[in-house]
Amino acid sequence: MARKPALSPQSDDATGTTRASAVYDALRSDIMDGVYKPEAKLRVDAVSRRYEVGASPVREALNRLSAEGLVTRNDQRGFQVAALRWEDLTVLTDTRCQVESLALRESLAARTPEWEEALVLLLHKLSRTPRSLAVDHYVPNPQWEALHREFHTRLLANCPSRWLRDFCATLTGEAYRYRQIAASRNFTQRHEHDEHQALFDAAIDGRTDEAVQLLTAHYRKTSISVSENARQLQID
Repeated sequence: MARKPALSPQSDDATGTTRASAVYDALRSDIMDGVYKPEAKLRVDAVSRRYEVGASPVREALNRLSAEGLVTRNDQRGFQVAALRWEDLTVLTDTRCQVESLALRESLAARTPEWEEALVLLLHKLSRTPRSLAVDHYVPNPQWEALHREFHTRLLANCPSRWLRDFCATLTGEAYRYRQIAASRNFTQRHEHDEHQALFDAAIDGRTDEAVQLLTAHYRKTSISVSENARQLQID
């Protein structure tokens, strides 16, 4: 596992980010990206060495992640990455489709020229950014992932309910973790840009029913693909 550079100083910086918060952000990102696999042990001393920090901010970060459900704690075995229950993926996808369909309808009802311009720019950047850093095998591209998340977030940005938007973001994070575990199996077979383009066209034109249908089909296609890939990984 590649070593991360040392984090920022112990005291608060100009943005108010503490050392514990920096460890939390880095560790959460590594868990979500699959650097730490499900059920991997998270020993405090090993995590401290990886991020070049003391034990206290690591424990604080682990406790925060435990409260979120990304990390589990056992009195005998310490901390470990939470397991992925593949049987939950279908329920997660169904919930995400229901919730985001509502948020997307409300967002499109309140669409603005500024919102449209932001989507145009995001789709253009996404189309110019490779899904993988390698051509012949899958290497996650953080820039693509960030743009992809921002594109889907922007689609829902005009939804007036911040609670609904926050819940959508939570479900997105949960789905992302499943996707990253099995992403290496079919990245060359999926044409995400075509799906994003069709969704964008429907959203910009105000074709709400079609946009909702395309969004849910997009998520369900991903869910089916991830489930199939997970089974192959288990067989291998």
